[in-house]
Amino acid sequence: MDHSGHGMTMDLPPFTLGRGLEWSADPFFLVACVAGLALYGWGVVRLRRRGDSWSVGRTVSFVVGVLTVMLVMCTRLNDYGMVMFSVHMVQHMIISMLSPIFVLLGAPVTLALRALPVAGKGRKGPRELLLALLHSRYMRVITHPAFTIPLFIASLYALYFTPLFDFLMGSKTGHIAMMVHFFAVGIVFFWPIIGVDPGPHRPGYLMRMLELFAGMPFHAFFGIALMMASEPMVETFKNPAASLGIDALSDQNAAGGIAWAFSEIPSVLVLIALLFQWYGSEQRQARRTDRAADRDGDKELEAYNAYLASLNARKG
Repeated sequence: MDHSGHGMTMDLPPFTLGRGLEWSADPFFLVACVAGLALYGWGVVRLRRRGDSWSVGRTVSFVVGVLTVMLVMCTRLNDYGMVMFSVHMVQHMIISMLSPIFVLLGAPVTLALRALPVAGKGRKGPRELLLALLHSRYMRVITHPAFTIPLFIASLYALYFTPLFDFLMGSKTGHIAMMVHFFAVGIVFFWPIIGVDPGPHRPGYLMRMLELFAGMPFHAFFGIALMMASEPMVETFKNPAASLGIDALSDQNAAGGIAWAFSEIPSVLVLIALLFQWYGSEQRQARRTDRAADRDGDKELEAYNAYLASLNARKG
């Protein structure tokens, strides 16, 4: 298969981590990542100038999320990912199961809603369009578990075990489209689960955990299927260049091991985030209850004092 459209030669030297992390930017992802960071930074600065606060933790999380995208798309990992199944699987797992979690924990939609100016009466600006999208039927559909979980699963099986993968890997545009798809699937899958930004679906915390675990076993099964295969299953990676010094079946087994092991990482990250959110929610609820009890106590005390005052008035 010709990968010349990707702007690289087939004769890459054997893969090492040092070589993999060398700078080799994909222009599309470089521009998208820099634009994302710039817009987020603009939002934070706008809030600060207005005297509003914005969590440093959220900012750090968003930046880490974008940097993980750059790590797999703007280094030689992207070049090796075109010819080595194992490196491609690292790209896939990070951009679909790690980057979206950190980006979502950065609450970019909440930041946009707070930073964008309100349009004049009867007019629609970016903020109003964003709100309309959030409340749209389209958003309700694509963030519903009945859509996100099957999509999350199908993105593995329907892609790798059909000719679609080889077709997409045949061109630079196809490869970019596939990586954008992986990232988007991760966003819509984890958005209702992590639930920092406003969205159409906000299930309880136990339900969110069930949604998380509904998708993860299929990643593990996919990895096991690759590890147990007795011959290369994906045409693109069947005949690796001699310069790479790898065996196609061994590389596929390694890719399966990566897919199998990686499914644990987002599970742990999301569980930790959910437990913190759950604890914070309980604390806020407790404070609201305490405030309500204090108000009720004050009213009872005022009523009792009024009663005593009326008794004194009668005695007088």
